[in-house]
Amino acid sequence: MKTTENNLVVKIKVIGLLLFIAATSLFTYAQVPRTDDEIDALLDELFFSEDQLLDDILASLNRNEFIYTSVTFNSNTYFSGRDSGIDQYNFYPQISYYHPSGFSLSLSGLYYEKFDPNWDFTSASLGYSHTLDKKERLYISTGYTHYFYSDGSNLFTESIDLGFGLQNKHKTFGTSLSATYLFGNDDAFQLISSTYGRISLYKEKTFSIKFNPRLNFLIASQTIALEELNSQTDEYEFINYDVFNLLNTQLRFPISLTTKSWNFDVGYVINLPNPVAAETDLKSTGFFTVSLGYLINLNKK
Repeated sequence: MKTTENNLVVKIKVIGLLLFIAATSLFTYAQVPRTDDEIDALLDELFFSEDQLLDDILASLNRNEFIYTSVTFNSNTYFSGRDSGIDQYNFYPQISYYHPSGFSLSLSGLYYEKFDPNWDFTSASLGYSHTLDKKERLYISTGYTHYFYSDGSNLFTESIDLGFGLQNKHKTFGTSLSATYLFGNDDAFQLISSTYGRISLYKEKTFSIKFNPRLNFLIASQTIALEELNSQTDEYEFINYDVFNLLNTQLRFPISLTTKSWNFDVGYVINLPNPVAAETDLKSTGFFTVSLGYLINLNKK
């Protein structure tokens, strides 16, 4: 029975792509090697959606040198927008250094409420971003990330990504497309298309409030583990399906309060998962998200 429950959690962690978190549970999976079934959940964790602030950062990379640190809390955890049946919050801290040349260094981690170990992994990243025109409407970004798992896993240990972005003259509307390739003992691939807006609600010299809606489409290669009835044994068992398809459409509705150094976001996220393989009757999911960030401008004397 315990083995079955362990396998179930492993499969749950595999149904997603870079995103969410964990805390305490009755079972220990730290000593269980990650299997091919874990591909999807790991991907949900490893491909994590970019905060709206990143667009502002990209717009000023060629002018400023700074350190940005943040922590993001999500009220519930869904993998590729799918409800795993386990209600749990998650959070991830991050600290990044940005250089005027366009290079950046980041250190981040991911924590789950009801998985063991709670601290899933720590990641170290090297990135580069560059605007392709003088008006800074078009930019390109690329990066490399190495993952250090708390349970010693080596299924996905590295990733490389490439992205392109386009925004209007006033930087109030933009769209981007990013591709990520994960590799290690296994490999996976994902595409994220993102369209966003910045609507100013209130602005002073040292304080502003913005509404930053965003529409994301997640397309990925993923192993979907579905529980199906075996007609010969009359018992339920998990069947794995390898897919490359649109997995989730996500709507984000954050309100951002920004000063010269602080950034506070609060919002609601809606997932509209797309059924693939033998999936049926997938329901929309949603959660609240809160993020607090602090920026240190190294240009100041």
